[in-house]
Amino acid sequence: MNAATVLQPAPGWLRIVRTLALPVALVIVWQLWAMGLPVGSPAPAPLKVAESFVLLVTSGGLINGIAQSLVRVLLGFFFASVLGVTLGVLMGSSRKVRENLDPIIESFRPIAPMAILPIAILWLGTGTPTALAIVAYAAFFPALLNTMHGVSRVDRKLVLAARTMGIPPLTILTRVVLPGALPSILLGSRLAMGVAWTAIIAAELAVGAKSGDGGSGGIGQMMFVFYAYNIDLNAIVVCMIMVGVVALLIDRLFRSIEHRLIPWRH
Repeated sequence: MNAATVLQPAPGWLRIVRTLALPVALVIVWQLWAMGLPVGSPAPAPLKVAESFVLLVTSGGLINGIAQSLVRVLLGFFFASVLGVTLGVLMGSSRKVRENLDPIIESFRPIAPMAILPIAILWLGTGTPTALAIVAYAAFFPALLNTMHGVSRVDRKLVLAARTMGIPPLTILTRVVLPGALPSILLGSRLAMGVAWTAIIAAELAVGAKSGDGGSGGIGQMMFVFYAYNIDLNAIVVCMIMVGVVALLIDRLFRSIEHRLIPWRH
């Protein structure tokens, strides 16, 4: 057996087995533990969770809740990205802009998104605008800081050479600065989206954000209802699992985008 044979990657089915082995083992142990509980115990169990999942999916509540939350996340992420990338480019390109804005940014950055919740409720009410504000605030800082870091690390010699050749500033920005900072911008977007998804769940749990037409208030609101009114632990576990699954899918989507736009980094 030569070295090339030893270094060959494992077959696809073997990688899948390795990935699923631990989760399946934990579910089996969980089910065995649940079988030893008294009859009628409210403790969640895998089979009960599976039943709740089927009920929530067939009723449309789970899909609608996830869709509501995703819409809010995408809107908040969009506003945060536009503002964060714009300010990041300005602060990364200009020392004066950075020196003036950095104290303000660093003063607000340590404040947790949920800490501004009371002010957001007073200004915007207990609805979708408050949830959007929390999401945008949470996603803003990763987008800003990573963009600023990427722009500041672009080789200044390239920028000076472009200026010497008389290339317009806008062309320098789009052809030199942004391509050079693209890996950091994409990383910031990926981090911002992950933080945004976490923030929307917390915001919906806290403010009970509901849509104006009386529909579902998002998966975070569903978890609050199952906790405060129905005391349905199995449904709560379903929501928790779906929050994790959606977060994983979002992260894989952004990794795929990174791989396509900057394949040399992978």
